[in-house]
Amino acid sequence: MPTVSREDPYGAFNFRVEIGGVSEDGTTPSGSFSEVSGLEVEIGVIEYRNGSEDITPRKLPGLVKYSNLQLKRGVTGDVTFWRWIADAIRGRVQRSSMAIVLMDEERNDVMRWRFSRAWPVKYTGPEFNAANNEVAIETLEIAHEGMWIDDD
Repeated sequence: MPTVSREDPYGAFNFRVEIGGVSEDGTTPSGSFSEVSGLEVEIGVIEYRNGSEDITPRKLPGLVKYSNLQLKRGVTGDVTFWRWIADAIRGRVQRSSMAIVLMDEERNDVMRWRFSRAWPVKYTGPEFNAANNEVAIETLEIAHEGMWIDDD
């Protein structure tokens, strides 16, 4: 999908999450999440200096590190993603392709972040408090080995 450019920035509230091959029938479920964070990549810096050079070291590109993604959603009783986590707990880690899709005000796709070899590394259940008036939120943390933006 080619990225769509416009003068006004897009709102951060219209998005969906797609994780390939997680459901039992092999389809790509689109998760309804209220919050996604962790879209980060860092290129490490290797400092190197020869003894015969100036006192300032050279800086070379090093290892590329991707942050884990944090997905938050209200508990709905859908256990598709829990089954993915449960398989990983049992030692059967299923790596999947994944995408986060930004949509415009008419809910048309405008930008897509893709992730390779994604798998669940942490699940945090909701906090319960009878005195509060809040939605029960669960958090899924996902590790991955690559991130890119579709731009074709």
